[in-house]
Amino acid sequence: MSVLARGVGRPGWSLAVVLVALVVASPVLAVAGYALGQGSSLQMPGGVGAMVATTLGLLLLVAAGTAVLGTGLAWLVTAYEFPMRWALSWLLVLPLAMPAYILGFVFLSTFDYAGPVQSTMRSLLGADAGPLPVRSLGGAAIVLVLTLYPYVYLLTRAAFLELAPTAYDAARTLGASRARAFRTVLLPLARPSLAAGLALVTMEVLTDFATVQYFNVRTVSVGVYLTWKGTYDVGSAISLAVLVLVFAVAVLAAERGLRGRARYHQKGGRGRGLERRRLTGWHAGAATATGLAVVSAAFALPVLRLVVWAVAALGADPAAALDARFVDNLTSSLVVAAIAAVVCVLVSLTISHALRLGGGRVVRGAAQVTTFGYAVPGAVVGIGVLAVFAGADRALVALGFENGTGLLATGSVLGILVAYVVRFTAPAYQAVEASFSRVSPSVSASAMTLGAGPGRLLRRVHLPLARSGVAVAVTLVLIDAVKELPLVLMLRPFGFTTLSVWVYELASENFWERAALPALLIVLVAVVPVVLTFRATGTRAGPDAGVPPTLPPALAPSVAPQMSTTLTLDEDATGRMAP
Repeated sequence: MSVLARGVGRPGWSLAVVLVALVVASPVLAVAGYALGQGSSLQMPGGVGAMVATTLGLLLLVAAGTAVLGTGLAWLVTAYEFPMRWALSWLLVLPLAMPAYILGFVFLSTFDYAGPVQSTMRSLLGADAGPLPVRSLGGAAIVLVLTLYPYVYLLTRAAFLELAPTAYDAARTLGASRARAFRTVLLPLARPSLAAGLALVTMEVLTDFATVQYFNVRTVSVGVYLTWKGTYDVGSAISLAVLVLVFAVAVLAAERGLRGRARYHQKGGRGRGLERRRLTGWHAGAATATGLAVVSAAFALPVLRLVVWAVAALGADPAAALDARFVDNLTSSLVVAAIAAVVCVLVSLTISHALRLGGGRVVRGAAQVTTFGYAVPGAVVGIGVLAVFAGADRALVALGFENGTGLLATGSVLGILVAYVVRFTAPAYQAVEASFSRVSPSVSASAMTLGAGPGRLLRRVHLPLARSGVAVAVTLVLIDAVKELPLVLMLRPFGFTTLSVWVYELASENFWERAALPALLIVLVAVVPVVLTFRATGTRAGPDAGVPPTLPPALAPSVAPQMSTTLTLDEDATGRMAP
């Protein structure tokens, strides 16, 4: 029996994975524990009914909008051939690089009462024209749909490309039109991917509370933030966070229900995909115009407006545009993001290495727990971290530290880092584990047989072989951390500001030009994974190639394992979801 099989040196690594799982789960456990402790006496702050109704309305609007837009665009670029189809198939992913809180203030500056659109309306139609209901639930929903539809688009497009055309061709042979065959055959088969995409979208909507505040929309997550920042009443904030958690659980349950218990298996390998129909005349022009309109509205025109503002700010007063606060806030963002990236990668390496050493059910279960951080809304993570730190304060007081640590009152950069680890371990682990999966178990077993301990095995074998995954993990966490806003707003100490917070504060005060340069920097950083994925897939495969069957790791954050989907099909599938 080899040394690896005997598991020498595993207990320490297994214990580390279990401890990481406890840290990741502690914010959610704190919120759930508080709710269970209060029981029927759990008190909700005033206006909670209106917040719940608003949250439900926003979720339904955004889910419907992203489902229609994302699925429609996926079907357009998959089933039809028209000018710029291949370019648009990837350009339609770019809105993922546009944070909603940035698109939100660009949208308001353009369409609000004093913006160019309504000003032009009044000049053409008279002073009585308008005002348009921009700062409303509908306005917030439009912005969120434009920034979140790529989740649905990517997953459903991948599903359409992977589907074998047998059932679709059979429906067409029996006289069904392309539209009817799509509705009755392909769309039901793609239901798991659509459900997973909508789950990602709704989780992002639940997490957001900066964008909706621009539009005077008060969701439950906004209530959590305002309650905490307004009164520092952790009890009321946790009560509202419980509602957010209930919404998240409901979303996961709905995703499970929409996906069903379907398991399809495609015989003979990957499907050859659908044969695209070439559009001509005005149909081709309309298809190209539709794709360009969506890309322009969600990414190109907002970026152009940010560039114009940034140039104007630099031209008017370069010293003010690039003052000390810009450098300080950029430094704060990069330092915190870098620390979070290092910690998340170390955690991911520990988990992957422990699993490679064997681990067992407990370690495998703990590893799964560490990946559900992104499936928990940011408001719950933030309040949960505050609750955990408050408990730590009380414990320190009980141990003789009379003044505690002050974390509850002042916040802490440490709290931000803990929240980042909870939130961003999932994408880092995905990237690292993908590289570990390509390392043959016999390599690890051989090294252990020759006398290498677990630590040396990691340093000399696993880490060098997994360096590409480590690089991707560092990039993912850096980008996500630089973009992150809700957690920093909730947990930051006095005087600590990142680029994302600075953009939010400037935009809230209508300082559009001053907010443009840091906002543009955030967008450019977020474009990096989109460009890398485009180069990795487009240049290798060519214009007629498909896309990976799941969200590209460099584009989408991970979700809980229970939100993953299996999408394969039998050759004789009829479009019904089989148990």
